[in-house]
This record gives sequence, structure tokens and C-alpha cells, in this order.
Amino acid sequence: MKEEVLLTAQNIDKRFGITHALNDVTIEIARGDVMGLIGENGSGKSTFSSIISGMQRPDSGTITWKGQEFRPQSMVEAQAAGISMVVQEMGTISGISIADNIFLGKEKDFRRGPFINKKAMQKKASELLAKVGMKETCPTDRIDTLSFENRKLVEIARALYGNPDLFIFDETTTALSQKGRDVVYRIMEEYQKENKSVLFISHDLEELISVSTKVTVLRDGAKVAVLGKEEMSPDRVKELMVGRKITEEYYRTDFDGSYGDEVVMKATHLTAGTILEDFSLELHKGEILGIGGLTDCGMHDLGKALFGLIKPLTGSVTVYSQDTIIKSAYGAIRNKIGYVSKNRDLEALDMNSSIKDNITLPSLDLLSNWFLISSQKEKKFAKDEIESLSIKCSSELQLCKSLSGGNKQKVSIAKWLGNQSEIFIFDCPTRGIDVIVKAALYQLMIQLKAQGKSIIMISEELTELIGMCDRIMILKDGKLSGSFERSEDLTDHVLIQKMV
Repeated sequence: MKEEVLLTAQNIDKRFGITHALNDVTIEIARGDVMGLIGENGSGKSTFSSIISGMQRPDSGTITWKGQEFRPQSMVEAQAAGISMVVQEMGTISGISIADNIFLGKEKDFRRGPFINKKAMQKKASELLAKVGMKETCPTDRIDTLSFENRKLVEIARALYGNPDLFIFDETTTALSQKGRDVVYRIMEEYQKENKSVLFISHDLEELISVSTKVTVLRDGAKVAVLGKEEMSPDRVKELMVGRKITEEYYRTDFDGSYGDEVVMKATHLTAGTILEDFSLELHKGEILGIGGLTDCGMHDLGKALFGLIKPLTGSVTVYSQDTIIKSAYGAIRNKIGYVSKNRDLEALDMNSSIKDNITLPSLDLLSNWFLISSQKEKKFAKDEIESLSIKCSSELQLCKSLSGGNKQKVSIAKWLGNQSEIFIFDCPTRGIDVIVKAALYQLMIQLKAQGKSIIMISEELTELIGMCDRIMILKDGKLSGSFERSEDLTDHVLIQKMV
């Protein structure tokens, strides 16, 4: 039986200056499809989804929606027509309630005469929150009281309002724990049963292959293949993404877990944030120390406390000797500690500043002479780091907000490499980056270890903790639940038993 096509994007072309983001791309999405969309960072995935969702318009090409030509001028117009999208980065607005975030721009649906029926709005918000596993959440609470993951679930609830025919998930699962991912998978299953469609963008190959009925692969802004279920395999998809077979090693191949005896950082009886309690660790020279657990176990608070971003209620963080106590982020930077936040757009980078300004910011002392900063030194400094990490950009003056996720992450790491950091705190460093950039980051970590640098790797991905770390400490409810040495026999099942 011939599939009923819901959406056709025909010969879509889009440029941003000299960057050809989409080059004559044609994609069809049929009813009942879960269309996976994958490619390297910068391949055009988010640009394509933003065009069909009304965020921006193509330079040329046509969109046909339910058999009619469709030219959405905004996301509101696309949503009214039945297309909803959850964006890759933070899409909620601080300072207002959860209900107000869900119905932003749609308050008129609850208008009764000259007034908004807040009670009806809150009741509907509660129904939508229940659909995404947040049944106990009060819709009148401020959005700022929620974790990053739960704010993303609120965005999903908002997208569900209006019962769209096409649901676009743009790297949504990278911000979610397994519980949140299960919500997304359930929505996908329901959409298939109801003969609706999903466009699913993800860098997790196993996830993409598992949930998708078809996969479209983009490379350098062009469509290179559409794979059916029987054609999908991680090796095949990776080969199409980069145009060659991938033969490099992914994770570390050694299992000796070797590192120096010297302790370069110590946390003693640390209580901080909302849940972290009486936690201690020692980081050695040349060690990659993994910190794992469920999303709200306290590991993200730990990263901030180690860098001096949040003040401990009890305990202390010391480096190199017991005499050097980290009391602030400034003190951490002065002691050659670098920190990459899980939420790079809000906490790791200034999105409205240039690549150059972001890279050089922690290193201004190195670039100044009698309090004067040489623009030539600054430019060369940034260019060297851009070249070293192969950051794809038009120049060092390009704004960070215009970069792909993987290149943003490279910039957030580059500023600490340029600052000659000795200790690196990476909080979910591979979130929202493609498999090729992941491999490059893993190789960088191996190089840093070989140079005697020390790394704390906080991650919700157990496979990468096992693949990269010398030791792994598992947190549960803010406390140490288990500690494991590097071993070829260590499995994620063993770690999970200490997490739940």
C-alpha cells in the first residue's frame, strides 16, 4: 500500500553568509513515520528542522504540508497548522510560571471575556504535565524551580498542546535521563499508532536506529541517503555521515588504569547544592576520574562545587596542597582549573560574543602587558585554538550562537586548553555532539592524560565512563554509592545496580 505523504520539503536551500547550510535538500515524511535525521555537527539538521517548523525561511525550495503548499512565517503559524518542535537548547523562559511557559502566546485560548481563566489554564497544564511524567508538579510554580531536564519535559508538554500531526525532537533526548527518554519513546509509539509522524534528530546511533522507521543522513548540507529499517547499522550510518569508513579507536584500549600517586585535587566531606552530602574524593595527576549516577543524584552540583561556582555548606575543596582552598571560580581559574558545564549555552559560553572573545576570556592575564591587551596576540591565540580543535567557523569573529552544537562544545573546551589548565572538570562533555566529534574529544582526553593533566568526567552515559575512566564513583541521592577501578570486565549493569 502506498504511503500517505504528510510533508514534502523539496529542493530546500539555505545559506548563512559563506556557509551553505542546506544544499538542494529534499525530504519526505509519510504518516506513521518516525524519520530519524542524522549527520555531523554543522551538517544542516537543525537548519532543516527550523525551516519546516517556521523558525526561519529557506532561500529557495518549497514545502508541501498535507497536500498544500506551506510557507510558515513563524513557529506559532506552524503550530497552528499542526507542526510542533522541541528545540535543542533551553526553550523555556525564566521568571514566569510553568503554566505560563506552556501556554505562552496561546493565552487567548483561555480568555473569558476580558479576563484569562487562570484556573482553566492551570488545569490544562496539569493534564499536559501528567503526559510527560510530571503529575506531581504544580503548574503555578516558577519554571526556575525545575531542573534542566524537567524544563525540557515542560517544553515537550507545550509542544503536545494542540495535538500536532508532526512532532519534531531536535536533540531533545541529550538533555534527558532514561526516565525522560522513555517519555519521548512513548510519545513516538503513540504517534505511530495514531498515524501521525515524528522527525527525530539524535546523535545517539543506537537510539536512532532503535526508534526510527527510516533514517535520512545529511553531510555538509546535502542529503546523501535515506535508509530503511533493514539497512540501518551504526557502521553504515557513520560511513555515510563522514564519507569514509571509520577505523579509528573510539574509547581507550588500555585497561591498566595507570596514573600518578600525586593528589592534585581533594574534596573533603563536601555538602553543597540541593542534595550533595558529605562527599569526598581525591583526583590524581594523570587520572581520568568518572562521576556517574542518575540526573538528580548530585553529580552536577559536585562539578560546580569543585570549580567554586557554588559555596559548600560543609567541607572544602583543595588543590595541589592542603593550603590552597578553592573558594570561587576566579580562584579555580587562577589555580589552572577549567570547567565545562552541562548547559553550555547558558553557563559555558557567552552566545552573543565571538569565538575569539570566548576563547580568550580566561586567559586575558596571559595576553596582557601592563594591563593592556594586544589585539594581535588575542587574535593569534584564538586562531591557534580554532586550528588545534578543528572548529568549523568563518573566522574567529563569528558569534558563538551561530555555531553547531559540536563546534560550540569545542569552543567551551578550547578556552581552558588555551589557559593551560592542569585540571579539567567536564560535565556531560559529549551531550548533543555527533559521533565524530565525540571520538575527537575522547582522543583529546587521552592526550591530556598522557601529558599528566587530570580530568573529572561527569556523565550520564555509563558506556563512556567505562570506556574512558581510570576510576568511576557512582552517586545516589547525593552520597557515594560505589567506586570502581578500570577493568575490562566492568559493565553498565554493575554500575546501574549502584545507581537505583
